[in-house]
Amino acid sequence: MEKQKAVERARKAFATGRTKSLEYRINQLKSLQRLIEERQKEIADALKKDLSRSEVGTSLYETVGLEGEIQQVIRNLAKWAAPRPAAKNLLTLSDQVYIQPQPLGVILIIGAWNYPWAVTIQPLIGAIAAGNAAVIKPSEVSVHTSKVMEELLPLYIDKEMYPVVTGGVSETQELLKQRFDHIFYTGNCAVGKLIMEAASKYLTPVTLELGGKSPCYIDKNCDLTIACRRIAWGKYSNCGQTCIAPDYVLCDPSIQDRVIEEIRKCVKEFYTDDPKSCPDYGRIINQRHFKRVMALLQDSTLAVGGENDESQCYIAPTVLKDVKPEAKVMQEEIFGPLLPIINVSSVDEAIKFINEREKPLALYIFTSDNKLIQRMISETSSGGVLANDCLVHYSVSSLPFGGVGNSGMGSYHGKFSFDHLSHLKGCLIKQLKMEGANQMRYAPHTAKKLSWARFFMLKEAQLSKLGRLALLGMLAVIAAVIIQVKRFTY
Repeated sequence: MEKQKAVERARKAFATGRTKSLEYRINQLKSLQRLIEERQKEIADALKKDLSRSEVGTSLYETVGLEGEIQQVIRNLAKWAAPRPAAKNLLTLSDQVYIQPQPLGVILIIGAWNYPWAVTIQPLIGAIAAGNAAVIKPSEVSVHTSKVMEELLPLYIDKEMYPVVTGGVSETQELLKQRFDHIFYTGNCAVGKLIMEAASKYLTPVTLELGGKSPCYIDKNCDLTIACRRIAWGKYSNCGQTCIAPDYVLCDPSIQDRVIEEIRKCVKEFYTDDPKSCPDYGRIINQRHFKRVMALLQDSTLAVGGENDESQCYIAPTVLKDVKPEAKVMQEEIFGPLLPIINVSSVDEAIKFINEREKPLALYIFTSDNKLIQRMISETSSGGVLANDCLVHYSVSSLPFGGVGNSGMGSYHGKFSFDHLSHLKGCLIKQLKMEGANQMRYAPHTAKKLSWARFFMLKEAQLSKLGRLALLGMLAVIAAVIIQVKRFTY
C-alpha cells in the first residue's frame, strides 16, 4: 500500500505540469549536483561499508561521472528539448514538419548494488531532463547506500516528484504491480525477464541494462604489457563486480603464460603483495555472492591468486589457465575477481567462440591491427566494443550505453538518455489552403492522379540546398501541377 501511495503521489505531482518547465528541470539537476558535492562523505562511508570501496574510488567510479553527466545535460537541455525540424516532401513544402520531445510520465528506476549511485542516479538524470516523474528503488543488497539514498535525495530534489522507495524482493514485486510509463532496470538477466513480464500487463516499455560474459580477445602481436595492465584494471576494479568487466580472455596458447605473468605483476603493482590489506581492493558484496563465486572455481586450474576469507567476503585477484568451455566458470557471468583464460588458435576460432554464446554487453579487443578490430566489430554482436582498453567506453556520454539480446535492451547516457525517456512526437501542421493539391488523393482514383501522387510523395524537398529563387520556382511548379490535377479531375 505504501508503494502504491508513492506512485500515486508521483503521478499527481507530474499531473501539475511543473516538469514541463526547463527551468524546473535544471533546478532539480543543480540540486542533485549539490547533493553529490556536499554529501561526498556520507556517500563514501556507505560504500565503504557495502563494498569496502575507498573514498577516492567512490569519486572515481561513482560521482565524478554523475557530475559530468549533469553538467552536460544542463548545457544542452534547451537544444535537446526544442522542436526538431524534419525533412519534407513536395506535399509538405509549405507546412510545419517537426519532432517534439515530450515527457513519458512516471518512470520506475530500479538500481543495482555494484555501482549503486552511478547506475541509479544516471537514469534519474535522464528522467529529470526529459521532464518525467520518477520512483527510485535502490538495491536493497547495498543496504547502507540504499539507506543514505533514501535519506538524502528528498532533502535536495522534489520529494513528491521523485520519491525513494526501499525494500527487498516483496517490495519490488509490489511496485511492479503499479502502472508506470517506463521501467528502467539495471541488474541480471533472470530478474530482467520478471521485470519484462510484469511490464507486459500495461504494455509498459522497459529498459533492461543487464550484463553477460564480456569476452576479451588478445592478439599475440599486441603490446602484452600494456594490454594486461588495462585488463587487470578492468577486471579487478570493484572486486570484479562490474557488468562490463572482461569476463574471460581468449588468446593463442603461445602467449598464455606471458599473459598470466603480466597480470600477476599488475596485481602486485595495483594492490601490493597483500591485496587483502590494500584499501583500493574491494570485497564481494555479501556471503551469498561469495559462495557463488567460489563455487565457480571447482573444476578450473589456478594460475594466480585463489586466496579467500569468507568472514570478510574476500577473494584475491585470480587468474585461471587452460579453462575449458564446459567449465563451471564459463556457464554464467562471473561478477567477481576470477579471470579464466581460454586458448584459441586463431581469430576465426575466437569469433566462432563468441558467436556461439549469448550476446555480451561489451567486447574487448587488444591488437594494433585496425583491420582485425574492424573485422571483430562487423562479425560479432555485442552491446558495445572497446579496442585496447576496458570499461572506459561507459564514461563517453556521446556513445549510447546498452545491451543487445541477453545483455539487455535500450540505451542511455547523455542525449541518448533524454531521447530514450522522451516520447518523440511527430508533428505536421498544415493550413486550410491549397486544396487543389489534395485532389490527387480523393476519389475517383485515376492513373493520372496516381502519377502525380508519386511525383509529390517520392520527392524529398532538400530545402537547405534551395536558394530563395529556386524555392519560388519550385512553388510555381507546384501551383502549375495543382492546376493540371484539377483539369484531370473535373
